[in-house]
Amino acid sequence: MCGRFALFRWSPSLAALPGFPVGLEPRWNIAPAQQVLLLRGAAAGREAALVHWGLTPAWLRDLSRAPAQARAETLAEQPLFREAFALRRGLLPANGFYEWRGPRRRPFWMSSGEFPLLSMAALWEAYPVGERVYLSAAVVTVAAGPQRRPLLLDAAGEALWLDPAAAPEDLQALLASPALPLRERLLAGLGNNPQEEGPQCLTPA
Repeated sequence: MCGRFALFRWSPSLAALPGFPVGLEPRWNIAPAQQVLLLRGAAAGREAALVHWGLTPAWLRDLSRAPAQARAETLAEQPLFREAFALRRGLLPANGFYEWRGPRRRPFWMSSGEFPLLSMAALWEAYPVGERVYLSAAVVTVAAGPQRRPLLLDAAGEALWLDPAAAPEDLQALLASPALPLRERLLAGLGNNPQEEGPQCLTPA
């Protein structure tokens, strides 16, 4: 399951998007309940925003139960996700994500040689508190053997996912599309602690 990822390098075109946070700090160990960078469709193209990682629909009362992940197989049926799936789809940019495997739960860094910046499919919600509205998101995950990984999108997939007029059958086909090839690297485990932050999190084993 995608419980941790990193965003420490991005392109000038991404930084030029409306809403991109001024002075955004590189992060090597982003965990649920922290702030993540969300991209979503806008009238003039795309816009960026910092949002809470953990989906909070307006009707949710126990915010400690806000899910950080949403299973692709049940997005259209689950009450927690179906409206966001239909109306509020976004992307979480990442340079890679972490995966823990085996009985010793050893950490692996998952990234792409072809795509230095990955696009993870996400859903987003707006949560009103008084006169202020907070944004939140959950990453969409797909089965990958015994693991669950983020749904990673190429350029065509990004465009379809962000298209408000996308047909439901096309979105379902996208959810079932073949996974992008990834490369993996066994890590020393310095990033196992979610409080650890910095490039040392990617120290090889």
